[in-house]
Amino acid sequence: MIKRLNYEVVSPEALKGMMEMESYLTNSGLEPRLYELVKIRASQLNGCAYCLDMHTKDARNAGESEQRLYTLSAWRETSFFTKRERAALAWTEAMTKISENDISDSLYNKVADNFSEKEMVALSMAIVAINGWNRLAITFRKEPGTYKTDK
Repeated sequence: MIKRLNYEVVSPEALKGMMEMESYLTNSGLEPRLYELVKIRASQLNGCAYCLDMHTKDARNAGESEQRLYTLSAWRETSFFTKRERAALAWTEAMTKISENDISDSLYNKVADNFSEKEMVALSMAIVAINGWNRLAITFRKEPGTYKTDK
């Protein structure tokens, strides 16, 4: 893999808004494990190795099980995820692949049944954020395996 520029060093001010969104999301009331599952699932769909490495490490630190991490890409085929998590994962997939499909009323209602309006906004912003991070990491070829957790 040919190394590209380090966008964090070249233009830290460009990331200010992204970091403010992360601060909002961390304090939004979304459960940390749910938030990590969303980030992992979007990163799987986008093929972002750096973000997959980062968020699986963070998910483990938040208490996520290996079993659920290993089966996340096939979450519909398991009984390991709650109704709320299933709604969030379906929402994540639909928003991440929005150019391929519409957000159906059925899906919207499923999410609305499991999340308050404020939580729906936070969940949607979490998906917007991870898709943005994925695009930066993939475009500039951020090196997978270099992320270190705080713990």
